Amino acid sequence: MTIAPKTLPDLLKHGFDTVIDVRSPAEFAEDHVPGAINLPVLDNEERARVGTIYKQDSPFKARKLGAALVFQNAARHVAGPLAAHDGKWRPLVYCWRGGQRSGTFAWMLGEIGWRSDVVQGGYRTFRRLVKDYLYDAPLPHKLVQLGGYTGTAKTDLLARLRARDVQVVDLEALARHRGSLLGDLPGGQPSQKAFETALAAAFVALDPARPVVVEAESAKIGGINLPPSLWAAMKQAPWIEVQAPVAVRATYLAEAYADILADPERLADRLSPLRFHRGHALVDHWDTLSREGEKVALCASLAEDHYDPAYRKAMKAMQPEVMARFETQTLDAPALDALADRIAAQLQASVTGGV
Repeated sequence: MTIAPKTLPDLLKHGFDTVIDVRSPAEFAEDHVPGAINLPVLDNEERARVGTIYKQDSPFKARKLGAALVFQNAARHVAGPLAAHDGKWRPLVYCWRGGQRSGTFAWMLGEIGWRSDVVQGGYRTFRRLVKDYLYDAPLPHKLVQLGGYTGTAKTDLLARLRARDVQVVDLEALARHRGSLLGDLPGGQPSQKAFETALAAAFVALDPARPVVVEAESAKIGGINLPPSLWAAMKQAPWIEVQAPVAVRATYLAEAYADILADPERLADRLSPLRFHRGHALVDHWDTLSREGEKVALCASLAEDHYDPAYRKAMKAMQPEVMARFETQTLDAPALDALADRIAAQLQASVTGGV
């Protein structure tokens, strides 16, 4: 049997015990349905081999070889990772377009006695539903942007707000990037498709009747583009702005960026493009502070001479509606907890007051 979801929530709330992606590991790594496991019926090399024979020799020979490989690999999956499932197990299977790979595997599972279904259209259906959700329709949530100068602990505040039952989507966590010139994280960023999948799944899980807090960002986080529906909602969203003294922010930044600050050569490479915007003298000054180990002084200068002017320029251009501003004199754990309490209360008041 096949299922034909009409919307992304229909697919994500599928009700099956396990979602199985039978595409190759490379296809799976680029993007997949959230929560799916990868049981490839053709690995990367086998898929390329079959495809080459199909194009250069004979479609019949390619299908014959493909069938042999699919059944061999499927048998290993049944004897291995699927062996512990009882007869009540209900798997949902998909491949690239809901064709031979998923159909064959689902048929085998059905012959064993498991109630297996296939996603009609496979991954292409899923990707189309994600695109519909994030590109073609308005985002069904009201957003509130959490803004403030660099170093005001906005990411830490998001986590604290989530712990206070505030709906939060951490865009930087999904993009695996800290959202600034120095924001690279080990392991790199996900693919654009994988980011959008995680983003859409995060929003689908939330209540559209309650506000969702996101950190104020530009249209790109590292190399990841924010999709149109999200960006449109962010541009219309009111802001909550956090303010803290430069010295406090500098200390916070020195800790938050300890990894890159520990590597002067890497830092110099990351700051080099700013020579055109900020001048050689200032960038040379940053390099000197870096090599002398003056991390807090470096972060203070980066804030005052680069990040803060850029923030003020962006605020002047956007002119967002700021619903509340919160000041804090420190950014230690007790201060952030108190700040999160105040922001959560403000959000609750905005809901009950219809703001």
